Amino acid sequence: MLNAILIFLALSLVFGLLLGYAAVKFKVEGDPLVDQIDAILPQTQCGQCGYPGCRPYAEAVAKGEAEVNQCIPGGEEVMLKIADLTGREPKEMTETPEHEGRIIAYIHEDQCIGCMLCIKECPVDAIIGTTKMMHTVIVDECTGCEKCVPVCPVDCIEMKPLDVTPQNWIWPDPKETLKPLHIDPSLEDTSVSAENATEKEDKAS
Repeated sequence: MLNAILIFLALSLVFGLLLGYAAVKFKVEGDPLVDQIDAILPQTQCGQCGYPGCRPYAEAVAKGEAEVNQCIPGGEEVMLKIADLTGREPKEMTETPEHEGRIIAYIHEDQCIGCMLCIKECPVDAIIGTTKMMHTVIVDECTGCEKCVPVCPVDCIEMKPLDVTPQNWIWPDPKETLKPLHIDPSLEDTSVSAENATEKEDKAS
């Protein structure tokens, strides 16, 4: 019995060493550009770009197989970052997000029939519930991909902008909030006329 245990331990050790060596020896290096593009994307995994997730879209962009303007949730900001990173020309967005800021799925729980179709469709497991019982959304996990909306047979899911609270409020970018000073031309003409009148009075005196 002891011999059998020792043999199994020895075999486990040998196979473990072989697997570890193979993992290092035959490691496939990823494209660092893909990682950088993927880090820019919003990670909604919504598929609106035409790819099954953010990572596949990043790989397609890095290979030149996809355009820089296909991420709808990311909008123009993400498009410009990807264009700058890849050295490609920015392109106008074909579609724009319907809401500004982050949106999340909201389930009208009094209408939910517990069919679990939305749970199966959610790519980030942000919906919890069980069969024939009320479902609800984990707000912190929801990415706003909207995949759960069309599969609901009773239309009890809607997308809503995330309520602003002291915990999630972000100080606005001054570049976006500050507007250039606009001077009324009529006021400018009045000031010029006043200066001319003052000069004439000085010369007359």
